[in-house]
Amino acid sequence: MKVKYFPDTDTALVEFTDKAVYETKEISENIYIDIDEDGNIVSMTIEHAKSNAAQWEFSYQEMARKSA
Repeated sequence: MKVKYFPDTDTALVEFTDKAVYETKEISENIYIDIDEDGNIVSMTIEHAKSNAAQWEFSYQEMARKSA
């Protein structure tokens, strides 16, 4: 997963995979998702990211799996 921020346009791009984009869907006025031909999410674009995300902070935490 890659997260890119473009300050000149205040746009955030979250890339989940490098698969080819088949279709882009508008989720709201400033949020779009790209999906592959199987309907899986490829990436998400957030326009006006600072105002749509309130505060622009990013953290990542991988959660441990529970044993069965």
